[in-house]
Amino acid sequence: MRKQVAYLGPKGTYAEKAAQILSKLANFQTPIFVPCNGLHSVIKSIAYNNCDAAVVPIENSVEGGVTSTLDALWKFPDIYINKAIVLPIKHALISDGELTMISEVLSHPQALAQCSEWLSENLPNAIPLPTNSTSEAVNMVKGSKFRAAIASKSLIQIEGLKELAFPINDVAGNCTRFVLLSKESNSNSSNIASFAFSLISNKPGALLKAINYIAEFGFNMSKIESRPSKRELGEYIIYIDLEINNQRNIETIHKLKNHLKPLCKNFVDFGNYFSENIELD
Repeated sequence: MRKQVAYLGPKGTYAEKAAQILSKLANFQTPIFVPCNGLHSVIKSIAYNNCDAAVVPIENSVEGGVTSTLDALWKFPDIYINKAIVLPIKHALISDGELTMISEVLSHPQALAQCSEWLSENLPNAIPLPTNSTSEAVNMVKGSKFRAAIASKSLIQIEGLKELAFPINDVAGNCTRFVLLSKESNSNSSNIASFAFSLISNKPGALLKAINYIAEFGFNMSKIESRPSKRELGEYIIYIDLEINNQRNIETIHKLKNHLKPLCKNFVDFGNYFSENIELD
């Protein structure tokens, strides 16, 4: 059966490219790609079994964790990360008009944030307007002389627009990690283990005790991030990525999690998976 893979659409987004690459790495045979309107829709498609897999951004090198994805992984603990790739992100300013005419710039909030310095220097009076995706932004600027979109250069030919500036991201090494989600945990080779937890008590040293366990078991944290629990002020969820170097590490991960769980009010395991860097043409 052909697998249905949801991603943040419409066509032409970096998410679509990530979905194609991750599906190939997962050996999906002729998958059916399902563009969704907004990250919540992507996550719900896998959570409610409307699709077999989903591809979402989880982390950007400039803006950090993608909060919608992190919150959804916590909300739906039966979803696992199977694979991950890191894609270089290079944004273009796309429009039907000229640079001197632009008064509104549309794009996904992450893209707007990643280009905020360029916009303040080159279009200081332009109003940034968030959209559900970079592709949606491009569709919304067609036919307008005063609107521009921040998106991938690949959309210029698709939509018949023109490039006003490229690249415009503030950091040259800007990249985003995309993950492949499914209801089945990964059993193949891994180099990252991801999980999140909330602590039983908000007392001095509670988080330090959990982190000390990680150090005692010999793991390096490649990421630690906190998000509000949304239940009460001052209560946080801690998201952690650990580096896995060999099979022995994978076996030790299970022991570490068993030591951490008694400290936690809630513990969600996102799984062990392989992440790799991808160069785009």
